Amino acid sequence: MRIEETILEGCFLVHDTFFGDERGYFFESFNRNTFLAQTGMAIDFVQDNQSRSQKGVLRGLHFQKDEFAQAKLVRVLQGKVLDIAVDLRRASASFGKHVAIELSEDSHTQLFVPRGFAHGFVVLSEEAVFFYKCDNYYYKPAEGGIIFNDAELAIDWQLPVEELILSEKDKILPGFKEAMNNQNF
Repeated sequence: MRIEETILEGCFLVHDTFFGDERGYFFESFNRNTFLAQTGMAIDFVQDNQSRSQKGVLRGLHFQKDEFAQAKLVRVLQGKVLDIAVDLRRASASFGKHVAIELSEDSHTQLFVPRGFAHGFVVLSEEAVFFYKCDNYYYKPAEGGIIFNDAELAIDWQLPVEELILSEKDKILPGFKEAMNNQNF
C-alpha cells in the first residue's frame, strides 16, 4: 500500500499493491498500521457501505455535520466513476477546493476523504459498484449537501448535464456558500 497526498490537505490517494497470476489476484485494501505510518492518522472504520448505479448517476455532494462528520475510504469494485472530494474546513489552506479522481476496478487506487469534506461521484461506465468505509456512523439529522453544479466550485463532471441522473433530494441541494452558513468543519 502506497499513499500520496492530493492537493487537498489530509486527502490521500491509496495505491494498492496488487499481486496477480493465472489464479486471480490478491491485494490488501487497508492496513491501519501502514496508513498511520504514512499519514500520521489513526483511523478506525466502523461502517461499510456499497452502492450499484448505472451510467450517469451522480450521487452527491454529501457530508455529515459536526460530531457526526465521517472520514471515508472509497473504491470501485466494478466499472468506473469520477470521484469528487471538496474541502469544507474553513481553517484549511485548501478550503473550497476539490479534487476529481477517476477510480475504477482496474486502477487499484482508493481515495481517502477526511472528515470535514463533501463527497460525491458520477458513474462513467455502463454500471459501477462503489464501496466505502466510514469512521463514524451515518446519522440522518446531520446530513448535508451541496448542489453538484455550484458555480463557485466549478466541478467538471465529465458528462453532459442532460445525461446526469440525480435523486430528487440531490437536485435541490443548496449552493456552496449557502451550505457553509452556520456549519462547523
